Amino acid sequence: MDISTTYLGLSLRSPLVVGACGPLTENLDNLRQMEDAGAGAIVLHSLFEEQLHRDRLELDYYLTQGTESYGEALSYFPQRPLFHVSAEAYLEHIQAAKQRVDIPIIASLNGTTNDGWANYAKQIESAGADALELNLYAVPTDISLTSSQVEQTYLDIVHSVTHSVDLPVAVKLSPYFTNLANFAHRLSHTGVNGLVLFNRFYQPDIDIDTLEVYPHVLLSTSQDLRLPLRWIAILYGIMPIDFAATGGIHHAQDAIKLLMAGADVTMMVSALLSYGIDHLSTVEQALRQWLQDHEYASLSQLKGSMSQINCPDPSAFERAQYIKSLQSYRPQPHSIHLAP
Repeated sequence: MDISTTYLGLSLRSPLVVGACGPLTENLDNLRQMEDAGAGAIVLHSLFEEQLHRDRLELDYYLTQGTESYGEALSYFPQRPLFHVSAEAYLEHIQAAKQRVDIPIIASLNGTTNDGWANYAKQIESAGADALELNLYAVPTDISLTSSQVEQTYLDIVHSVTHSVDLPVAVKLSPYFTNLANFAHRLSHTGVNGLVLFNRFYQPDIDIDTLEVYPHVLLSTSQDLRLPLRWIAILYGIMPIDFAATGGIHHAQDAIKLLMAGADVTMMVSALLSYGIDHLSTVEQALRQWLQDHEYASLSQLKGSMSQINCPDPSAFERAQYIKSLQSYRPQPHSIHLAP
């Protein structure tokens, strides 16, 4: 059974890819375990330019603190951990990962300035990454900023990166665009090789006792795959780029649905955090069994078979299906509360 696929020009043994996640990919032993469990590729955790800038400000503070007070302070240096520069550590991690595993290593980058995006992308390329995922994680809050300005900023960023490196580049998007199809089409003309759908923004919560706003991480469930499934199915075949699905891939049937929609790879994070890295092997075995039971010889026969351009009812991915869903839904008796 051939479950190989291609993504960003890379040949992968499997469509099951480990998505970007610090707790999973920062440990080199985990990377080897992922390869042994059957991962087709690994996306490393993101390098955040914003974090690097803050680290440098802190380092400068500690290096200059007290130098005007005593002469001997000029020979004083803070403890070694304060010299930790995330960019250098990240580049070293790429190099070590390439030595540890044979499957492709995809770096992830989140920048804040055009120059920063391009400069760090070049460094990542020099470190030996096989591809680069641009993590466009930003929440615009300036009320004077228009949607067209936001989109143009993203297009400029992607263009600056793709024209600075020879690496294949994917863009990880959020679903929050007025016309996602139009924006994806414009992105496809910047030199990008693929789209990762979708980025999940972790929303803050409020502790009503301590009166603090705190991060609240909620892992995905299989229900979350509906959003990437819909948009990959709509975009498949209308632009010459690859698609990676992320969010909601926990079981073989989840991956199968997204591959049918047109995904080239399916990225897993929450499932591995929930069930362990070896869950990759379980999903692969079930995927192979399903393909065999349904007489598929390879993934190429499956991919895109239920996309909008290929499925029997193309309108199923648009608003008409929303109306049908409402009309066909029947609430359970115990969920109906009649007024006295």
